[in-house]
Amino acid sequence: MKNKKIYSNILEIIGNTPIIQLNKVMGYTQHQFFAKVEYFNPGGSVKDRIALALIEGAEKRGELKPGGTIIEATSGNTGLGLALVAAVKGYKCIFVMPDKISREKQELLKAYGAQVVITPTGVEPEDPRSHYEVARRLVRETPNNFYTNQYHNPDNAKRHYETTGPEIWEQTNGEVDVFVAGAGTGGTISGVARYLKEKNKDIKVVCADPIGSILYDLFYHGKIIDPPASYKVEGVGEDMLPENVHFQYMDDFVRVSDEESFRMTKRLLAEEGLCVGPSSAMAIVGAIKYSEKLEKPSRILIMLPDSGRAYVSKAFNDDWLIENKLIAPQEKDKFARIVPAEQLYKENNWSFK
Repeated sequence: MKNKKIYSNILEIIGNTPIIQLNKVMGYTQHQFFAKVEYFNPGGSVKDRIALALIEGAEKRGELKPGGTIIEATSGNTGLGLALVAAVKGYKCIFVMPDKISREKQELLKAYGAQVVITPTGVEPEDPRSHYEVARRLVRETPNNFYTNQYHNPDNAKRHYETTGPEIWEQTNGEVDVFVAGAGTGGTISGVARYLKEKNKDIKVVCADPIGSILYDLFYHGKIIDPPASYKVEGVGEDMLPENVHFQYMDDFVRVSDEESFRMTKRLLAEEGLCVGPSSAMAIVGAIKYSEKLEKPSRILIMLPDSGRAYVSKAFNDDWLIENKLIAPQEKDKFARIVPAEQLYKENNWSFK
């Protein structure tokens, strides 16, 4: 083990994720596209970064005490990051999430020992059934708890300003023209954007937003033009304005449909070998759309928040995609399948002898 780094626990390997050049999915272009691949974090997503920050911040302020319970409203990834940190530090967890969140995420959170509370998708944020309000009720009723409050806790964007932004700047030698990311809580794009613009005010920051989110309207009009609507991409876009969304560091928004996002999710795995979630694919589609506005060759860096392994039952399930009208029935992959050996013998008239 000489000359090899030995870590004292799993939390020490959070961050320092790779940047990988994209070569195929954008087609012919004068631009260079690069992906910051966050599924290399131990919990599988960019949210590991803020999970550690939220808990450490609460510990320093005395808001989270030994034996306490961590409560959060989450689309899954922050919950997974918090569960990872809590496992190392010895806290209990309760996570509240909408019913559209993949079964894989729910089961993994339970495997960490967390209690998972499922709420209906599509209700207003102020509705007592929403995951925000159910989480707040749990905070009022649970003794010795800490509500991490990722949407409004300033430790979220601050962690990305202090670590993720500098990491990107160092990895790229400052050679970034455009940074593209989605916004769920807003912490990633806001924190990174603030740092990058302090280093180079000419860097453009673009938010990819799913159709159905209100952030696009709030950025361009300062009010909601189209009411929030349901969409299938998880963990990105909003039906309310989180305090961690800092529009002053953003230059443009690009809307992306569910169909575009889920189609790109499959392409990234098939053509680039990148197994990422639909919100990552959405950011790439947004980057490609934005690049069409650019006249001179540019270096475009895209944040890919998580792994596609948490979406196998959806994004990589042709039957689910067809059922949700994201691909046509004739597009179902006839070659890629799971087949019993006996069936294969029968289909090919092979002899068992």
